[in-house]
Amino acid sequence: MRKICIFASLALMAAVLSVNVYNSIVDARSWSANIPDSILTARIYFKTVNPGTFFRTASPFNQLLALAALVACWKFGRKVRLYFGLAFLLAVLTDALTFAYFYPRNEILFLAAQSNADVFTKICSEWSTMNWVRSIILAFGLVCSMKGLDAYYVKAQPRTKSMDGT
Repeated sequence: MRKICIFASLALMAAVLSVNVYNSIVDARSWSANIPDSILTARIYFKTVNPGTFFRTASPFNQLLALAALVACWKFGRKVRLYFGLAFLLAVLTDALTFAYFYPRNEILFLAAQSNADVFTKICSEWSTMNWVRSIILAFGLVCSMKGLDAYYVKAQPRTKSMDGT
């Protein structure tokens, strides 16, 4: 069960990071390609679902799995706890950044009645820059999970006697 928690946490954190990078490489560039028309096109495209549909499910589940990995591996030592704890905290930090920074900008870009090209251009630029910051935070969380997995395996290995009998 412990390994399932660890690997599920790793896989979901990698998925969240991948979708976030995709948003930077594809979506954000499309939104800012021909403002305001590109924003209006994105609004039409995102009418039914948008990237938030994925993140509103995946991000809390990512946090839950990161916490589960931390709890499941708690007794495997300080190093294991440190890495899985950092992975969990970075997952929470990413979501806090999303609520505090990205949601207000998403509201202006995709829902507000406003259609000022200068405002859209500024917000798209800010959004794009900070999304790379969010991706870096997620990447650090993923690395922490990997380091936690490595520390877990080192700690979980049965101890063998050396050639000199010690």
